[in-house]
Amino acid sequence: MVGARDDLVIIPWWLVLIEGIASVIVGAFLLFKPGMTLIVLIQVMGIFWLVGGIFRLIGIFMDRSMWGWKLVGGIIGILAGISVLSYPLWSAVMVPTVFVIVIGVQGLIMGVVTLIMAFKGGGWGPGILGALSIVFGIILLGNPLAGALVLPIVAGVYGLIGGIATIAVAFKLK
Repeated sequence: MVGARDDLVIIPWWLVLIEGIASVIVGAFLLFKPGMTLIVLIQVMGIFWLVGGIFRLIGIFMDRSMWGWKLVGGIIGILAGISVLSYPLWSAVMVPTVFVIVIGVQGLIMGVVTLIMAFKGGGWGPGILGALSIVFGIILLGNPLAGALVLPIVAGVYGLIGGIATIAVAFKLK
């Protein structure tokens, strides 16, 4: 176990190692078998949404605070989970496409905010990053399906690099 202070979360090094290995494996699958891996990951997400929706509805009976939001969240989770599990191929295209649209909108919003900060004295660095974020958002929103097709490859590279880095951190923790 690692941790020098009482207020730090103590995580066993082997748990970090397992996370790194899992990330490398999923990243490799996303790079070498992107279609099949994406379908499996979307199905796991569908199960997660379905189970989470059911637990939100059950949670209403245990804690009635904010029951309206729990009810809406539970129903949406159940419907989303059933939809994903009922139409796996359709979901493998639609879920990443919606994700790309959300990233595109977020890129536009963050880009505008960063540009405003740059013009208020933030400097050239934030201004350039803000402009790039806006361009990135426009590209993704201009063709979200193309972004969704590239998403498994980007996620695979990220998984491999992040997994290797996590494995290195695990051995440093040991």
